[in-house]
Amino acid sequence: MRDPRYDILFEPVQIGPVRTRNRFYQVPHCNGMGHVHPSAMARMRGIKAEGGWGVVCTEECEISPLSEFSPYIEARLWDERDIPALARMCEAVHRHGSLAGVELAFNGYSAPNRYSREIPWAPSNTPVRSYDPVQARAMSRADIQQLRALHRAAALRAREAGFDIIYVYAGHDLSIPFHFLTPRNNRRTDEYGGVLENRVRLLRELIEDTRDAVGDRCAVAVRLAVDEQTADGLSREGEGADIFSMLADLPDLWDVNVADWSNDSVTARFAGEGYQEAFLLGLKALTRKPVVGVGRFTSPDTMVSLVRRGVLDLIGAARPSIADPFLPNKIDQGRAEEIRECIGCNVCVSGDHTSTPLRCTQNPTMGEEWRRGWHPESVEHAHRPGRALVVGAGPAGLECARILGTRGMDVALVDSLRTLGGRVALEARLPGLASWARVIDYRLDALSRLPSVEIYRESHLQAEDVLDFAAEHVFIATGSQWRRDGLGRALRQALPGLECLPVLTPDDLMAGVLPASPVLLFDDDHYYMGSVLAEHLVARGVEVIFVTPAADVAAWTHNTLEQHRIQRRLMELNVTLLPSHTLVRAMPEGMMTGCVYTGRTRFIGAASVLLVTSRAPEQALYQALNNTPERLQAAGISTLALIGDCVAPGTIAAAVYSGHRIAREFDAPAGSLTVKREIPLIEVQ
Repeated sequence: MRDPRYDILFEPVQIGPVRTRNRFYQVPHCNGMGHVHPSAMARMRGIKAEGGWGVVCTEECEISPLSEFSPYIEARLWDERDIPALARMCEAVHRHGSLAGVELAFNGYSAPNRYSREIPWAPSNTPVRSYDPVQARAMSRADIQQLRALHRAAALRAREAGFDIIYVYAGHDLSIPFHFLTPRNNRRTDEYGGVLENRVRLLRELIEDTRDAVGDRCAVAVRLAVDEQTADGLSREGEGADIFSMLADLPDLWDVNVADWSNDSVTARFAGEGYQEAFLLGLKALTRKPVVGVGRFTSPDTMVSLVRRGVLDLIGAARPSIADPFLPNKIDQGRAEEIRECIGCNVCVSGDHTSTPLRCTQNPTMGEEWRRGWHPESVEHAHRPGRALVVGAGPAGLECARILGTRGMDVALVDSLRTLGGRVALEARLPGLASWARVIDYRLDALSRLPSVEIYRESHLQAEDVLDFAAEHVFIATGSQWRRDGLGRALRQALPGLECLPVLTPDDLMAGVLPASPVLLFDDDHYYMGSVLAEHLVARGVEVIFVTPAADVAAWTHNTLEQHRIQRRLMELNVTLLPSHTLVRAMPEGMMTGCVYTGRTRFIGAASVLLVTSRAPEQALYQALNNTPERLQAAGISTLALIGDCVAPGTIAAAVYSGHRIAREFDAPAGSLTVKREIPLIEVQ
C-alpha cells in the first residue's frame, strides 16, 4: 500500500545499542502534563507510538529540585519515587514497538526555582533569565562534580524506568551545559571557561558519564543548538559547528536545532516548512553517528529529500506529531493525503506557557487521550444515529460534520456561502496565515470520503427551513461578528462618539474594505488579528496608528513565541505604536485616548478607526428555534446545540474542539461524561 518512493523513511536506524523501527522521531516537546498529569502524558506519548513514530521522547525532565521550572509543568526524575510515572510512559511507547527517550534537564539560570527556593546555578554570577528578583551563583568545582553526579544518578533512574535513549541536553539556551558553551554566559577563568575547548568540557564530561552509566543498554543522545541567531551567540558557521566537530562521535545520536525556543519553533507566519535546513547542512558529514533535526516537516517528499541528500538520518518532529500522531502510519499505508498537517500556529506551545495540558488547532484530541478517552483516529458508532443537520461550515461546523459522519450518521452540512471554512477561509488570506487553510483542506478532504455526509452551499436557512429539514439532531455553528462599538476587555460599555468617525472592524477589512488613512487601530483582542491587519493595511498604503491597552503589541502571543517578531515587524513597517492606552471618546477628526495607568488623555488625529476588540456570537437562528420547544418536538428535533464561536467566540482551536466534542458526546448517557484526573496520594507521616 505504501508508495515505494517513501520506503527509505521506514528503514531502521541503529542508535548505539538500540535500533529504531523507522526514521520518524518525535523529539522532546513540552506538553503541560508532565509530573502533574503523568497518566495523561503517558497516554499521549503512547498514541504517538501507535501512530508510527519510531522514537517518542519526553519533554524536559528535571533531575533535581536544585533546578526546577515551576509553575511550568515538566517531567521529573528527582528521585526513585518519580520512576513509576515515567515507566508508565515507557510501557505505553514500547507496547507499539517504538523506542522511548528522555531529555534530562538541569536548567541553571533559566529556572528561578520558584518552588524549591534553591539558589540557581550558572557558569558565572548572573541574574536569572526571567524578571524574578533572583540571581544565580557561579558554580564551584564542587558544584560541577555534584551536577555530574546528579546527572549520572538520573540517567540510572531513567534506565530503570525503561528508557532506551537518554539525552544530555545542551539546547535552547535553557540548560547548564549550553550555558557553559556560550561566552556571554560563561565568564570563567578556570578549566571550564575561556577557550572553546574549556567551555565544552562540562558537556563532554556529561556525555562520558552518561555513556559509562547506561551506555551498555541505552543510547546517549545530545541535543545541541548550533546557532542562536544573535550577534553575541553561537553560530552555525562559527563555534556551533566547532562544538559539533569536537564531540562528533562521542554520543550515539545528535539532535540538532537552534536557540532559543522561539527560533526553534517559529510560527508559520514567520517561517515555512524546512526553515532549519540551513543550520543542518553539512553537519552529518562531520560525524559517523545519526543526526535528527526538525523543521515542521509535513511533506513526505521533503522528508525523503532530506534523507537522500544526507542532511538527516531521522525526521524529527514536535508540532507535526501533535497535529497528526498518525502521520507515519498514513504515509506507510498510502494515505499521505489524509495527513492532518500542522499549521504552525503554536497554540500547542501556549499550553506550556499557561501550565495547562497542550491543545492543537488541527487535532482536538490532543491532551484529551487519557482524561476524556479520545483517540485521534477513531470514534464510537453513534448510539442515537438519526439524521443530523449542521448549520455553518466554519471550523466548528466542519469538524462536527466530520465526526458525526465518522460515527455513521447521515449528515447535512449547510452554509450560506459558496466558499466553505467560515472565518478560517477569510483569515487564511491575511499576511502570513496561508497555512491556516489546512484546517479547511483536511476537513473537506475527510468529508469527501464520507458517503453519509452531504454538503449544501449557498443555502441560507431560516428557522422554518430547519424545522422542515426532518433532522433529529441540529447543530448551529453560525459563528460571530466583530463588534463595532468598542466593547471589550478595556471598555465595558460602548465607546461614545463613534458616530463622528468612520468605524471599521476586521470583518470589513476581510471583505475588502479599506479605511481612510491614517487609521487608528485599537487592539483590545491581544492575539494575532490586530497586528496582521496592521501589516495588511501598510501593504496597501494606509498609515496605521496602533493603540492597545496592553504594555506591548499582541500581548497573548508571548505564549506562542512570536510576540517579539510581531512587534519588530510593525516597527520595521513604521507603524506608530501607542501601548498602555485605551480609548476615551471618538471625535470628528480623531480619537481621545487615555493612559491606562494615569488616566491622562491625549488626542490622536485619525481619519478612521479600526476596532479589534471583541466579537458578538451570532445566535439568531438558534434563539428562533429554542424559543419554540413545542415546534421542535413536533418536528422531531431531539438535539439542538450551539457550537463554536456562536457559543462564545475564541480561537480557531477552541472552535474545532467545540465541534469535535459535541459530535462525540451529544448522545452520551446522562452522567457518563467524566474527566479523569490524577489525585495525589497523601503521604503518611
